[in-house]
Amino acid sequence: MDINFKEIVTATMILFAVIDIIGSIPVIIDLRVKFGHIHSEKASIVACFIMVAFLFLGTSILSLIGIDVNSFAVAGSFILFFLALEMILGISLYKEEETNAKTASVFPLAFPLLAGPGSLTTLLSLRAEFSTINIVIAIIINTIFLYLVLKTSVQIEKIIGKNGINIIRKVFGVVLLAIAVKLFTSNIQGLFHN
Repeated sequence: MDINFKEIVTATMILFAVIDIIGSIPVIIDLRVKFGHIHSEKASIVACFIMVAFLFLGTSILSLIGIDVNSFAVAGSFILFFLALEMILGISLYKEEETNAKTASVFPLAFPLLAGPGSLTTLLSLRAEFSTINIVIAIIINTIFLYLVLKTSVQIEKIIGKNGINIIRKVFGVVLLAIAVKLFTSNIQGLFHN
């Protein structure tokens, strides 16, 4: 086991930016208004399970369909790039799906809002650079944070306000954009060296 504090902090920050739980507070509040109650524990556990499972099985699934991690990471950098644009420009590039009260905690909250294409792609990209144990710790830290934010989303919105949430979202959007560029440049080189 190669536990590296710097890797844990970096992976935690990257996942935090990608998951964008603070930016998702308005969506969480909308779901609470529509369905009355959101199961914070269920949503957090399902999101954590999806992320850990994909971290360990993602590479096998990719090799089964003949895609290497570098190619997936390059594709992932494009997803992160568009997610960052959404956050910075305040636009929506993907279509929202219909949902109902019974499944709201799992869909769309746990997936794809918390453990969505961006975070799953990021996990495989991180695996190409970081030790797996450090990424698992980063996932657990983010899951705890997700749970706390889900439990206190109404209070957080009152304290920060809609403008505060928008500012935080844009700041993390810029961070995510930088991550996407770094991910693209480091993995595109790997593609040409293979």
